[in-house]
Amino acid sequence: MAYRNGNYTAFYVSEPFSESNLGASATKDFSSYNMLRAWKGADSSFPFNDSHNKNYNVRDGSDWEKTLKPRLHDRLSQSKNIILFLSSVTKNSKALREEINYGIGTKGLPVIVVYPEYKDKSDIIDCKTNTIKDEIKSLWDKLPAFRDSMAEVPTIHLPYKKDLIKSALNDTDFMINSKCKAGAYFYKC
Repeated sequence: MAYRNGNYTAFYVSEPFSESNLGASATKDFSSYNMLRAWKGADSSFPFNDSHNKNYNVRDGSDWEKTLKPRLHDRLSQSKNIILFLSSVTKNSKALREEINYGIGTKGLPVIVVYPEYKDKSDIIDCKTNTIKDEIKSLWDKLPAFRDSMAEVPTIHLPYKKDLIKSALNDTDFMINSKCKAGAYFYKC
C-alpha cells in the first residue's frame, strides 16, 4: 500500500487544460491552487504536500481512459485528503466528477472545501445559528457528485484564508488514517 501523505487538490479548469495557457492561470480555482503552491514555496513548513507532483504530468490530448484517469486515481491513492476549491466559476467537469467519485466513493478521503470568493468564517457560516449559509450550500449544486456524496466522509468548509487552510491541513480529523465521523464541519466564528 502506498504511503498516503499527499493533499490532492481538485479544482475546475476548462478542458482541454494546459498549465502554460494564460486562460488557466486566470481561472479562480486554478489560481487558488497555485497560491497553495506559492505558500509552500515561500515556507517549507506550510503543510501542503502536493499530490499532483506524485507522478508524471499529463498533457493536452492525453487519452482519458489510458492516461488521465489512471493518473488521477494514482494521485488520489497516495493522498490523505482532498482540497476542493469551489467557487461561482466551478463547473461540473468530467475530471472533477471523477476526482470526487473516486476520492470519496472509492478511497473515502476527507475533503477540505475552500471557497476562494469568501474571506471570513462569517461568510461561510451564520454565526448566530452555527450553520452553513444557504449561499454556500447552493455552490454544492455546481458539483452534484460532491453534494451527493459529501455525507460519506468528513468535510470541512473554509473561507480562502491561509491560517484556516493551514489549520485544516494539520487537523488529523481530515486525514484518511485518523478521520473523524462523516459530516459537514467548519470553524466557528
